[in-house]
Amino acid sequence: MNAGVSVDLRSATPPYEQIRSQISSLIATGDLGVGSRLPTVRSLAADLGIAAGTVSRAYKELEAAGLIESRRRNGTVVAEPAPGASARSNGTVPEAVTAAVDLLINAGRDARLSDQLLLDLVRGKLQKG
Repeated sequence: MNAGVSVDLRSATPPYEQIRSQISSLIATGDLGVGSRLPTVRSLAADLGIAAGTVSRAYKELEAAGLIESRRRNGTVVAEPAPGASARSNGTVPEAVTAAVDLLINAGRDARLSDQLLLDLVRGKLQKG
């Protein structure tokens, strides 16, 4: 699973937030389905070359949001969505939204925008609207 998660230590975004955000996105897009096992804290930390506490914080925030749950025997897994959960948190992002995001990414890459700048543009628009 860590192939879908990476950390940019030069980014202004804290590493735990990068991990939280990426795993949340993988869940929202359905790339990580309900019951999917996440790597152990130690394993993911070792793979990413960061402290275990950083991964632990990301997992705690994901668990507090109801996206993952820790099970004694099964480790950490993607949680079953709560009844009435929003589309973002239960892996049912409408296809039209996913297609629009793909178009945005492609347009940003065509314009040679950095991923960080593209994210900043989206965040700015979301905050205004």
